[in-house]
Amino acid sequence: MNREKFTKGKRWVVKVGSSLVTNDGLGLEREAIADWARQLVCLKKTGMQLVLVSSGAVAEGVSRLGLTERPREIHMQQAAAAVGQMGVIQAYESYFMEHKVRSAQILLSHEDLSDRTRYLNARSTLQTLLELGAMPVVNENDTVATAELCFGDNDTLAALVANLINADGMVILTDQEGLFTADPRVADNALLVPSAAANDLSLSSMAGTGGSLGRGGMQTKLNAAKLAARSGTDTVIARGRMTDVLLRLAEGEVLGTHLYADSEPMTARKQWLAGQLSLAGTLIIDAGAVRVLRNSGSSLLAVGVQRVSGSFLRGDVVACHDEKGIEIARGLVNYDAVEVARICGKNSDQIESELGYVGEEEIVHRDNLVLI
Repeated sequence: MNREKFTKGKRWVVKVGSSLVTNDGLGLEREAIADWARQLVCLKKTGMQLVLVSSGAVAEGVSRLGLTERPREIHMQQAAAAVGQMGVIQAYESYFMEHKVRSAQILLSHEDLSDRTRYLNARSTLQTLLELGAMPVVNENDTVATAELCFGDNDTLAALVANLINADGMVILTDQEGLFTADPRVADNALLVPSAAANDLSLSSMAGTGGSLGRGGMQTKLNAAKLAARSGTDTVIARGRMTDVLLRLAEGEVLGTHLYADSEPMTARKQWLAGQLSLAGTLIIDAGAVRVLRNSGSSLLAVGVQRVSGSFLRGDVVACHDEKGIEIARGLVNYDAVEVARICGKNSDQIESELGYVGEEEIVHRDNLVLI
């Protein structure tokens, strides 16, 4: 698969990880930040629209607070993020201003993207900033995020931002050259994977583990590429410290690993559903329902639901699992958990006799359902 679509794309999301932004936890790597700012400005001058997703707040806070390692306690991580975010955004603003480019800080939490209205507001803000010629710098709002409701890593956040703005390409800059067939730190015969489909399931076995400064490893980057592909976005994972890496990628040089979108882009609404990180409950569906959802693109009916897990309400996002516990789809449910439990296995014309009313014929309508 060639990289022409990626190279010719005019809207990129660029993600820079903690291992690159910080100097092994001893503060910000300012020379590197200045160089990425220079490259981004050069690309911007060619007419590209760019969003930067940058890690480093917690790691910089650890350094500023004089801590010896990243804290495990949530409140300590949040305190470090609050201190470190000041340094990160100051650095980016100063280097972009050297090139007379305005930057904008955007801190996002899981709730911002799980709520449909706030999701649309975030998209509108990003779109407006790009139209105004600003350089958005995005990070997770670590100071308020909780362990249960956080993105977990900025790879995932970058992918969701790519969905938000319908990016043509996403570049994940890391301390590795890309995805290898095995961990190159321990396997001498490991080979770089130059290109693959974002949804290729065989890639997971090649992913290693993350470092101590960041929360993500290669697996999170593969997951992010798969998530970004839902909006038709191609991803390149490349070593961030290569000279002019962004400029060379834009010129078409083959660097890193290209993970291309191998399916039709989803609608914006279904991208939002697919990107939900917190689900209110689970519907266990039978083999017939699995087959219909996968092959026919139909709605989920009560007759195909075997049992219910969770305490969800009407309008919540729920997962649909097969009998082996594998997630098949997710969507907005039309009934609450108690009601679904009462009409499991029933035909649609039996709903009124069981509940006393008929809200919808479907448990999850196909317009509000996305396959995983």
